[in-house]
Amino acid sequence: MIIKVLGPGCARCEEAERLVRKIVQETGCGATVEKVTDLREMMALGVMATPAVVVDGRVMCTGRTPSEEELRNWIS
Repeated sequence: MIIKVLGPGCARCEEAERLVRKIVQETGCGATVEKVTDLREMMALGVMATPAVVVDGRVMCTGRTPSEEELRNWIS
């Protein structure tokens, strides 16, 4: 599983990345977490608001930090 956290590096984007890494570690799912700051890649995924979380190529949320419960559901 590949989880991408999209964002330019603002505080909300960093919080989203921290939370994703925390849940991946807690669940032990072995997912790869990538931080994406390239605007072209974000646009190619159709993301216009950050932070955004993409799981295996599917955009799960944009413009907000997901909750821990949401992340656990997406990962399991």
